[in-house]
Amino acid sequence: MTIRVLLADDQELVRAGLTMALSGLPDLEVVGEAGTGTEAVRLAAALRPDVVLMDIRMPGADGIEATRAVTAEPEPPRVLVLTTFDDDENVHAALRAGASGFLVKDMALVDIIAAIRVVAAGDALLAPSVTRRLIEEFAGRPAPARRPRRLDGITGREREVLTLVGRGRSNAEIAAELFIGAATAKTHVARLLTKLGARDRVHLVIAAYEAGLVSPSD
Repeated sequence: MTIRVLLADDQELVRAGLTMALSGLPDLEVVGEAGTGTEAVRLAAALRPDVVLMDIRMPGADGIEATRAVTAEPEPPRVLVLTTFDDDENVHAALRAGASGFLVKDMALVDIIAAIRVVAAGDALLAPSVTRRLIEEFAGRPAPARRPRRLDGITGREREVLTLVGRGRSNAEIAAELFIGAATAKTHVARLLTKLGARDRVHLVIAAYEAGLVSPSD
């Protein structure tokens, strides 16, 4: 199956380079390019891509506003945020807006391609070290006077599973630590996604941090 990709970046050179690189792959197709957040939202609705590569800093509506609008649509595409990390203060807001992962602009092309395939398959980017740093950055900056997130309807076992997800454990690692089957661990994660209204594991990590189950040091 071909993965349809929309590129949203205000730098034409970046878009052109990515288009050239992705177009040579049999399973990836660049279906559109946007230079602003507003244009990204319009094209996402018109073209129905599978994945949107979304820059944060764009004129007009920025990548965060655009991500929020894109992911609010029925059957939304997956959004991969493009960031420079070191000077981007709004990454955590992009997570809350519905982004499923992160790319740093100086990443190797092979990693960018792998990231697109990962999120298109329904997963989130938790393994790469850059995403770990971004999650920790988000967790280290809680909103002022924010109350811990309530976890109504979550069982004791699901709380244990959510804690381990927040620490970056895979389903297999969760199963091993809790002495349960891999299928059972997967079922618990699926139920947490439904109960917490989370799009993917990235947002379960956020929920774990917001509920106070884990801290950045974890």
